[in-house]
Amino acid sequence: MKNNLIQEIGVSLALIILLVLFLNPFGFWMPNAFLMMMVLGLIVVFFVFASFVWRENARDEREGLHKMMAGRVAFLAGTATLVIAIIVQSFRHELDFWLVLTLGIMILAKITGLLYGRIKY
Repeated sequence: MKNNLIQEIGVSLALIILLVLFLNPFGFWMPNAFLMMMVLGLIVVFFVFASFVWRENARDEREGLHKMMAGRVAFLAGTATLVIAIIVQSFRHELDFWLVLTLGIMILAKITGLLYGRIKY
């Protein structure tokens, strides 16, 4: 259990580091080959991260509650960030289509998950 948590934290940190590198914080222009390697790395690390999230199993009610609370906090943090970004970009009159699309997909996925859970369980 503890080893799995350490692996999940490590993969999460790798994903965050890759995302920060995409922002080009050091001010260098990325050559196409380097960019392609970063895109491939991001895809691989994201799938490893997604496999950790998908394989999560709660052994008791307490672990189930922790898993549910972590998912709820992550969803609210993601949606709040997107709402703030949409508001800021709307005031600048440069709203990015992807922000609205992402927020809409997150909300639809939440509704779909709730409906699936009620029908299946």
